[in-house]
Amino acid sequence: QTCAFLKHEVAALNWAGFYLQRQPGTLILGPFQGLPACNPIPFDKGVCGAAATTRRTQRVADVHAFPGHIACDAASRSELVVPIVHDGELWGVLDLDSPRPERFSEDDQRGIERLVEIFIAASDLSTPSVTG
Repeated sequence: QTCAFLKHEVAALNWAGFYLQRQPGTLILGPFQGLPACNPIPFDKGVCGAAATTRRTQRVADVHAFPGHIACDAASRSELVVPIVHDGELWGVLDLDSPRPERFSEDDQRGIERLVEIFIAASDLSTPSVTG
């Protein structure tokens, strides 16, 4: 329900969802709200891949100017991707897309990062995310 809440309550979003690391170097589509999404996403592609690789939030004002951007929805213009890291291990990313350029502010970033912290604290992340 997290994705549905975000899509409904955060203004000017056209996509909200999770990509999960289920195999090394690859993000697999998890729960989401919006149009069908690209799947899978290798770590060396797009904004989600950059967040997974660096384990740092990626706030992109214009996705069309981002090297290697994956255009799942041509209407998307800006993106905020927050990595989900617990005990040093990457579990996935929370990805928010907007049709509005420069949609996400520093305050938005801090708020969504805090939401991810709450999500991690309230989740059972005791089982390793990567299988194999």
